[in-house]
Amino acid sequence: MVKQLTAGLLALVLAAPVLAETPEEKGLRIATEGQDVGDGWIDSSNNMKMVLINKNGKTTSREMHSSAIEGENDDGMMLMVFDSPRDQKGTALLTHSHPDADNDQWLYLPALKKVKKIASKAKSGPFLGSEFSFEDIGGAKLEDYTYKWIRDEELNGRKVWVMEAYPINKYSGYTKIVSWIDQEDH
Repeated sequence: MVKQLTAGLLALVLAAPVLAETPEEKGLRIATEGQDVGDGWIDSSNNMKMVLINKNGKTTSREMHSSAIEGENDDGMMLMVFDSPRDQKGTALLTHSHPDADNDQWLYLPALKKVKKIASKAKSGPFLGSEFSFEDIGGAKLEDYTYKWIRDEELNGRKVWVMEAYPINKYSGYTKIVSWIDQEDH
């Protein structure tokens, strides 16, 4: 009985810091755990399709492929190239992510045969006529935001955390980002 009581008290003492977390501390912990899950992936390649729908319901499709590689020091490169439509074929976005500095981005426009560096202040602008911004496409770092856990809920039969992220960069196109994060495989 004494051993069970001692084990129970020890478990309670060890769990106390987690139980006493503020919503901001819990949000940062969840975001950090999510980032740690993605570390060490080395490389990836994807084929994607973006479907844009205007206010009249007309759709426009864009197809692209991307390749990414993670460096040894948490830096990385991602190249996204448009395959269609014809007027955007060959348009490419290169993102170089840095662990301790703003990401660098360059846009290649084949019709002009020019490469344009995307300034940090311009990353909230639209990406090739879509609702996405260069900020969305370029990825984010944990340090770019402050976090807040809002609540636990169920979504499509899965337990999720509802989180808010607030950008630190004053040039961000967002004031707040709300995310639903799967509790099992975040």
